[in-house]
Amino acid sequence: MNPKKNADIFVDIKPAPKVAAESVRKPDWLKVSLPTGTGYKKVKNIIETYKLNTVCESAACPNRGECWSSSTATFMILGNVCTRSCGFCNVITGRPTELDLDEPQRVAEAVDLMQLSYVVITSVNRDELKDGGASVWAETIKQVRQRCPETKIEVLIPDFCGNWDALKTVVSEKPDVLNHNVETIPRLYLKVRPQGNFQRSLDLLRQVKEAGLVSKSGFMVGLGETDEEVVELMKELKAVNVDLVTIGQYMQPTHDHLNVERWVHPDTFNKYREIGLSMGFENVFSGPLVRSSYHAGEQSAKLVSA
Repeated sequence: MNPKKNADIFVDIKPAPKVAAESVRKPDWLKVSLPTGTGYKKVKNIIETYKLNTVCESAACPNRGECWSSSTATFMILGNVCTRSCGFCNVITGRPTELDLDEPQRVAEAVDLMQLSYVVITSVNRDELKDGGASVWAETIKQVRQRCPETKIEVLIPDFCGNWDALKTVVSEKPDVLNHNVETIPRLYLKVRPQGNFQRSLDLLRQVKEAGLVSKSGFMVGLGETDEEVVELMKELKAVNVDLVTIGQYMQPTHDHLNVERWVHPDTFNKYREIGLSMGFENVFSGPLVRSSYHAGEQSAKLVSA
């Protein structure tokens, strides 16, 4: 790739403000509304009553207020303690102490109560389990399908440490969309995803597509990548036939997490989307507040009829 040619792509974009390592001040375009309303309270009550976890809370998602107020949430199965220590993630790191085998049924009941036409389910990494929790994943999909047969299911799965038999266990349940996030560019993996492996993630996404499923992946910007590296990453995803891509701004959840290296301007996110669509992706959701599950049904509408 010609670096100068790539640089020219972004020549007309407003520069993002520089951010000092200790700075956590966010630009105006990242302001979000406080959670409120009956919809928010309804979701919160269901989550608490059924003793479920959501990535909305555990990962400190900035869109929780909007999504819960619209009576939707992203369920996080396999507990709320992750065996990995990614530098960007607010989910607790440690060694999980138990496996809740009743969780799939409770997730299905919650989906039913919330009357969701489209649900997103994710999980922590459970690297201490032989199958990485794939059997619980499969049972969760089954339970939701049995109780809510019209509900479309998107799953955001871990890499199962490259255990492809575990992946097949999930794939065999044929979720409507299978998502696995690469999270960042390859150069930053050691810092951002120290227990992850970029090529392993690409291999997973390739197998998902080979199995005939709708595939999806996402990543963050603001961690030290360049615009040219963002374009290269999208090319890597396209090479394994990923259908849907999400791109969002990294926001430091606590002082113990990685610093924000830049605030990416909304115009730049729009340019990422234009470039991604020109590569042939079915859809590219790109914006400061975009997360994997944000308006997920809308993201996949062209490929999945909800």
